[in-house]
Parts: sequence; C-alpha cells; structure tokens
Amino acid sequence: MGAPSLRERALRHLARRDHSRAELARKLAAHGEADEVQAVIERMGELGLQSDSRYAEAYVRTRANRFGGSRLRSELTRRGIDRELIEATLATECVESELERARAVLRSRFQAAPADAREWARQARFLQTRGFAPELIRKLLKEPRDESA
Repeated sequence: MGAPSLRERALRHLARRDHSRAELARKLAAHGEADEVQAVIERMGELGLQSDSRYAEAYVRTRANRFGGSRLRSELTRRGIDRELIEATLATECVESELERARAVLRSRFQAAPADAREWARQARFLQTRGFAPELIRKLLKEPRDESA
C-alpha cells in the first residue's frame, strides 16, 4: 500500500481533533508542495471539516477555567489564529470575568492567603504564569480570602 495522500493525511489529523489552518499546514508541509497543501486545506474548510473559529472556540472553552486572557491570546496567536477572531472568541466564550477565573485558579492551588512576602510572591508567580495581568494579581492577593470556601 502506498503512502497516504495529502487529503487522507489531513482527514486523519482532523479526525483526531480540530486543528487551526496553520497547524494543519505545518503538519502537511513535509508531505507535499505548498500550493497542494493550501488547496487541500481550502477544500477541508469548504467541506466544513476545518474551521479556525471552531478550533478557537474549543480551545478557549477547554482552557478558560485554568488560564488568563493573555495566556489564551498568546497560545492562539502561536497556533496561527487571527487576532480579531481571538478577541471575538474570548468575548463570547469567557463568560466569567477574569477576576472570577483568577480567584478560582488561585483557590484550587492555594488554600490559604499568603502569610508572608515569599508566599505572596510564589502565588503571584503562579498566577502570572497562568496568564493573568499583574494588576489583577495584586488586587486578588490583597483582598481577604473567604476561608469557608
């Protein structure tokens, strides 16, 4: 049996999970010419098998409860999603406010409020690596925690 065609390879990738156009192009690049790859990706889009908006929505939906807006933007940009599409997706898919999400992420990792400067810095770094804004982190770590939650 011969090597699978570009179309078959694209279908296999898309059958596993959604891919952005850029991801799919990168995965198919080694198996064909650039114009052939683009033609296959265009056809997958026409058939509704590949959609950057569907990919972005699914990506944000599954990660919004763990990451902040800047991290989500960065990851989607790295995956080749258009800036306008990213902003529209974040506006529709992130139903909780950034502060509520950051509070939930912090509560899931740290049960107690920071007792000293070292612990404060540790919790701030954790939230920062999750993509939350520094102003939001300062605000969140300064507010008293409800220990009953």
